[in-house]
Amino acid sequence: MVDFGLIDEWNPAPGRVVSWEATSAARAAAAAAPIHSAPPSHQQEHYLRQAHRTTGTGYRGSGLCLVTAEVPAVLDRAAMTLAVNEFLTRHDTFHSWFALEPDGALRRHLMAPGEIEFAPVDHGPIDDAAAIRELAQTRTPGPTRWDCFTFWAVEHDESTTVFMAIDHLHTDGVGQHISSFELACLYAKHAWDQAPPILQPAGYTEYCARERAASARLSLGSPEVATWLRLLRGNDGELPSFPLDLGLRDGGTHHSAHRTVTLFDEDAAARFEKVCRDNGGEFAGGVFAAAALAERELADSDYYFGITPLNTRATFEEMASIGWYVALVPVAFPIGTRATFERTVARAQRAYENGMRLKTTTIHRVLELAPADSGIAVGPNWSNPMISYVDARDFAGSEFFDIARSGLYGNRAPSEEALIWVNRLPAETTISVIYPDNPVAHESVRRYLDTLGRIIRAAATERG
Repeated sequence: MVDFGLIDEWNPAPGRVVSWEATSAARAAAAAAPIHSAPPSHQQEHYLRQAHRTTGTGYRGSGLCLVTAEVPAVLDRAAMTLAVNEFLTRHDTFHSWFALEPDGALRRHLMAPGEIEFAPVDHGPIDDAAAIRELAQTRTPGPTRWDCFTFWAVEHDESTTVFMAIDHLHTDGVGQHISSFELACLYAKHAWDQAPPILQPAGYTEYCARERAASARLSLGSPEVATWLRLLRGNDGELPSFPLDLGLRDGGTHHSAHRTVTLFDEDAAARFEKVCRDNGGEFAGGVFAAAALAERELADSDYYFGITPLNTRATFEEMASIGWYVALVPVAFPIGTRATFERTVARAQRAYENGMRLKTTTIHRVLELAPADSGIAVGPNWSNPMISYVDARDFAGSEFFDIARSGLYGNRAPSEEALIWVNRLPAETTISVIYPDNPVAHESVRRYLDTLGRIIRAAATERG
């Protein structure tokens, strides 16, 4: 299985702690790196502007992602140093940093790959898990700095805990899996002269340039833009929101809370998938059918409007590339007052597939195009709920998840909505939620998960 949660829920065993961090020469090269014409992606720009707004507030407003694994061997530090540097050289997202200029523009600065150098820093023995977690978070800068990524090892007598701390600016969920698999391959290459085949990755900088060029061609007359605007107007000009009260009052800031539940094992997941297919859908359609039925039960809703993130990697080379390759797309459809799961799943699947057709039409660009009199009431600091479905069984190295005791953890960044991940793993399917940390939200998320889980399990057991 893979553990999901917040960084302060992770409890690494004590040991000698080593980090790999940028050298002073590499930081100097980054500071002198020239401006590159490619802007950040739309998603990155929205994220960076939010990060700049929280600068100086005393807490990290950006997302920090930890990817952890247990290695049943003593670490070869020299091999790890070579692996880290080769990894960073291969992926050009790590060559960039972004400056917020006085005119409000965000401009990319791009280093030459040969200027990147990370070196080990020995922190000595640490026997407290909280101290290890704090050290990793303190020594990994935020996204306003170039070197907002670090690599770590906790050395035990006969094993090693290895983890990466990478700001969300440079990674998404798929990228985190790619990172762990590739770093393991590069380490094997340098430690044992084993070289598992890995593709040369596509350039994320080029992807950002293509995305911006495509979005620049959109206008209010584009059918995809019109679809987004119609959906937003039908929701009183707003993005969708979680169906239950999250306890947000007076614009106050709430840090993140987390809850993960096991939905069912792989046998039940296969039964659920069969039910979905027998009724005109797939697993993803079943997830959104259940979400719609849960909203009908909890909020008496007759229409489902949600958002899901989609992986936008389109080639084999992009499937090997680290970066934030994500588009937010709508999933919207009516809910019959007496509709069963079987009758809803095909409708949900069609809505999901219709949303997939909009993944090159970023919501960020749609909101830029919306005129003042359009009825759209989404402000510049918007956030949205989401439900993400990921079938991780197809990821390279997924068969080693259990052996490596893999983990994905995020920091307690500010939270204004509920973010939901349904993860199908080789042995089980889980649901994880990140949401505002307050008593009202805790109770609402509990009710929602209980309802959603009951509907999905019933589809797998009563009709499987």
